[in-house]
Amino acid sequence: METTRLTLRRGGADPPSGPLMDALFPGVPSVVDWGLDRMRAALAELGDPHRRYRSLHVGGTNGKGSVASTWASVLRRDGDRTGLYTSPHLCSFRERIMVDGAPLPASRLLETAARLRPLARDLGMPLFEACTLLALVVFAEEEVDTACVEVGLGGRLDATNVIEPEVAAVTNVALDHQEYLGDSLEGIAREKAGIIKPGVPVVTAEERPSVLSVLESRAREVGAPFHRIEPGRHISALRHGRQGTRFTLRAGTGRDLRLETPLPGAHQATNAALAVRALELLGQPPSPESVRAGVAEVRWPGRGQALRVEGRRYVFDVAHNRAAVGALVNVLAGLAPPRPLVVLAGILEDKDWDRMLPPLVRVADRVVLTTPASAPPGRRWRPHAAAARVGAGAGGAVPVEVVREVGPAVGRAAALAGNGTVVVTGSCHTVGDALRVLGVNPFG
Repeated sequence: METTRLTLRRGGADPPSGPLMDALFPGVPSVVDWGLDRMRAALAELGDPHRRYRSLHVGGTNGKGSVASTWASVLRRDGDRTGLYTSPHLCSFRERIMVDGAPLPASRLLETAARLRPLARDLGMPLFEACTLLALVVFAEEEVDTACVEVGLGGRLDATNVIEPEVAAVTNVALDHQEYLGDSLEGIAREKAGIIKPGVPVVTAEERPSVLSVLESRAREVGAPFHRIEPGRHISALRHGRQGTRFTLRAGTGRDLRLETPLPGAHQATNAALAVRALELLGQPPSPESVRAGVAEVRWPGRGQALRVEGRRYVFDVAHNRAAVGALVNVLAGLAPPRPLVVLAGILEDKDWDRMLPPLVRVADRVVLTTPASAPPGRRWRPHAAAARVGAGAGGAVPVEVVREVGPAVGRAAALAGNGTVVVTGSCHTVGDALRVLGVNPFG
């Protein structure tokens, strides 16, 4: 049994976000306090509800939610009643716990949380653990056939790592959350490899030899069958643009599947391919027809999402690290949105914003920096300092300005864009706050 624990407390630890989250587990501390003992004790007290359904587990740095949502979409098409647990959310906590493609009513979550509060408090569970417990219990009570579960942070000691999945996936490994996971790719990979369990097939889309070595070593250590998706070998005829992403996947059976996902970008072809390959490893894999239909119907807002709102063109993307920004830049090249292109960015202070911003500035005509109100107070960046640095780096060629509040910032960016395009990015907080300002319900 894993008993190692890592506790990190800081002034900027994520607080509850929004009235529903405040009401679910009031007074429960929002700190990173890793360890699986509390989760195991809580689940045992409740009769191990997480064992009443099949589960799939996905970790990695970027693309976890895309893979999990694709799993849920395909399995729903194949006749399963599905649960989907992801984090963080954009506009409402309800987005984190979905059943058959829809968020559950707030009243349903509140009723279950009220029953779990005494246990969570007695065990000293931090907020993310309590929310994970809530999801696993709700899935049992809703009688889902399969739960598709995204790792919250890291993997080895993440609260989700109590599940016993039929298959696991690790999307990729990049530098992110270094304060928790370490400063090297290999160290981060070791944490993410912690979701690999004895005898459970695992598949990854990671390609760097040093990271692959860590993942393969863990798989050999525990006797887990190890599989890879290699984009250059398994994905062909790739096309991506405003209509999404089309590609041909060389499936594990050796046959070719022509697939289309509404999520734009070459990286989304890789995510979809990884999801499909993982599903092929199930004891009862979905039919090819269900795979095609489910991949085509996946909904995962805020990922290269192009919308027209009140006559304005927007692209929403939650890119929050350097690798994700690189993927967004490629998406924009494929979308070829009308210009002028105005980037509206709000990044958290503990992110690598001084390296995230330059690629965005290079593709923009104007840049507006803002600070989302939903961001944890201790993690809010200093946009004026960022503007000074990035403006100097661009030599003044691209005007950079600061509008601190998201509402006015959205209005300013829209005015600057005119008949062009506003790209909202930098964090889930920024995208979520902008969607709220514009009155867009991500899953409406």
